Amino acid sequence: MKKSISILFIVLRLLLGGFMIYGGIQKFEKPIPSSIEVLEKAEKFSAPDKEPTLQKVLYISGAKQTGYFWQVLGICELIFGFLLIIQGTGFIGALFLLPITLHIFLFHLFLEADEIGELIQTGGLFLVNIALVLKEKEKWKHLLWIKPI
Repeated sequence: MKKSISILFIVLRLLLGGFMIYGGIQKFEKPIPSSIEVLEKAEKFSAPDKEPTLQKVLYISGAKQTGYFWQVLGICELIFGFLLIIQGTGFIGALFLLPITLHIFLFHLFLEADEIGELIQTGGLFLVNIALVLKEKEKWKHLLWIKPI
């Protein structure tokens, strides 16, 4: 039974690491649109019934328009995904990915709540990330309960 659980966590690490590496690569696939292109795209969704789509367009485009955030996010997804896949650094990768998977889940929860499939997928990835961190609680629990001298 213990071996089965160990294999399950290895599969979960590989799954989450693979998703993060894929997401990181996707951040560099398309060129960043100019501000004018973003404005033109946003104007297409200015009707009140298309407000949810407008929010997504402006959020993602805003992250890209900073000139650094989208790329930093992609680099972090790549590095932390690789750390997660490597046996000895899996815990560090899972720990560093926790805020990223939380952010991805919250993005889908608040801006794409109608996309149930993606919400379940990102929620699952976030839960997998939490499970990977909790599995290694012996490595970090002493940091939470520091005894006074």
